[in-house]
Amino acid sequence: MGLSPKLMASCAFLIVLALLSVPTNAQNNSIEDDGFISVFISSKGLGFVKDLLLHKAVSSLTPIELKPIEKIVKIPLVGQVDILLSNITIQSVGVGTSYVSSGEAGVVIVASGGTANMSMNWRYSYDTWLFPISDKGAATVLVEGMAMELTLALKDQNGTLSLSLIDWGCFVKDIFVKLDGGATWFYQGLVDAFKEQIATAVEESVSKRITEGITKLDSLLQSVPKEIPIDHVAALNVTFVKDPVSSNSSIDFEINGLFTAKDDVPAPNNYHKEHRVPISCTGPPKMIEISLDENVFNSATSVYFKAHFMNWVVDKMPDKSLLNTDGWKYIVPQLYSQYPDDGVNLNISVSSQPVLKIADDKVDTTIYSDMIIDVLDSGEVIQVACISLVINATGSVHISKNNLTGSFGLTGFTMSLKWSNIGDLEMHQVQAAMSTVIDTVILPYLNLHLEKGFPLPVLPGFTLENAEIVCKNSQVMVCSDVVHTGEYDLYKLLPLWVNMLSI
Repeated sequence: MGLSPKLMASCAFLIVLALLSVPTNAQNNSIEDDGFISVFISSKGLGFVKDLLLHKAVSSLTPIELKPIEKIVKIPLVGQVDILLSNITIQSVGVGTSYVSSGEAGVVIVASGGTANMSMNWRYSYDTWLFPISDKGAATVLVEGMAMELTLALKDQNGTLSLSLIDWGCFVKDIFVKLDGGATWFYQGLVDAFKEQIATAVEESVSKRITEGITKLDSLLQSVPKEIPIDHVAALNVTFVKDPVSSNSSIDFEINGLFTAKDDVPAPNNYHKEHRVPISCTGPPKMIEISLDENVFNSATSVYFKAHFMNWVVDKMPDKSLLNTDGWKYIVPQLYSQYPDDGVNLNISVSSQPVLKIADDKVDTTIYSDMIIDVLDSGEVIQVACISLVINATGSVHISKNNLTGSFGLTGFTMSLKWSNIGDLEMHQVQAAMSTVIDTVILPYLNLHLEKGFPLPVLPGFTLENAEIVCKNSQVMVCSDVVHTGEYDLYKLLPLWVNMLSI
């Protein structure tokens, strides 16, 4: 009984964070069915959920009102007595020991040594040869030795998770009644006559509340969005691609994980999951491990490239001299000669989708771009030359709160003159200017967006802590513990999360 709310709260947290799951035969799925983001929940992570949410979740179970119980009891020396118990209410629940495990049978949650405090009103009446006798009063009941066992199934249902109870049971070992008033004979008569009925009523009521809670949770889970909006251009596809895998007190989820385009921008559809050599973190065991295939990042560059998000006009930069033909006087003399003291804009466009390669502790990329030099002459924009750039950059991945972020630095570049309306350019003279543009404009612009990052699937009110990042074998692995940072209400939290994602 004490474990049911823990279960309900756990499920909500684990769905998004990926912290709870069920039995599957997913091991038989082909690699094409695998997601590009996988989330592994360790026994430490499952234990965290249990320990954190158990206390507050129990409060959601009470109060429980039981149906009145009426019975005619034969009492020695008194005769037949009509006894009615009403306003029977479970006021509070205490939990003794509990544990959670996962395996082929499902996610099993067991609580034992639980207690419950109850209140009720009693009334009895019986007839004598002279006149009828009746009495009434109140009583408190202590339920001890409560045990609860639940087996859960959490499966993929068209990209969302479906939660169901496979098996459950609530058992009461003993009850103790304290009467307020009543005759001495009545106490023993009440206990002897109603002990089993009270225990059965508790077991049935708690079980009913559990099934109702699981049904409500399943409905909430079905409403969780299948994508997380990143901005007005892209969203992250967080649909589940197959049933979670449970084994050895741990759980593994597979999420699509690719970036998709919003509005009418074509989305990437040519990514196939390749076999990757598994990687692992080197530090102490963490609660969760989130593995991201490099195609997650390449799907992002594809979406933004196709949305023309990698084109921009530079009209401000730290070295303002390059924004006037005077600053080009000794770099491209003919530019200044033909357009003296005119303004300059640099029209930069990435010419093909950047492809990221994740290697040992780094991320490499090559950016192919064209830079057109525009002269602002008497209100007219004149394209004078186009320089093709091939920029080689190396970056690193970071964690900022619950976001995966990154940054890149220049490792080298080459350039060539694509076309010119002002004659040939001495490219060795231009090289220093291009280095300045790359170091002070292109890479800072890229890093500004990478600093924002994109969200990992963590529920509001929880934050990753002491995260370790490993880059290797075309994968990024995030190993982290999780801390609770704010108050939460199970049934308010999921709708809140849904609303946040739909903004």
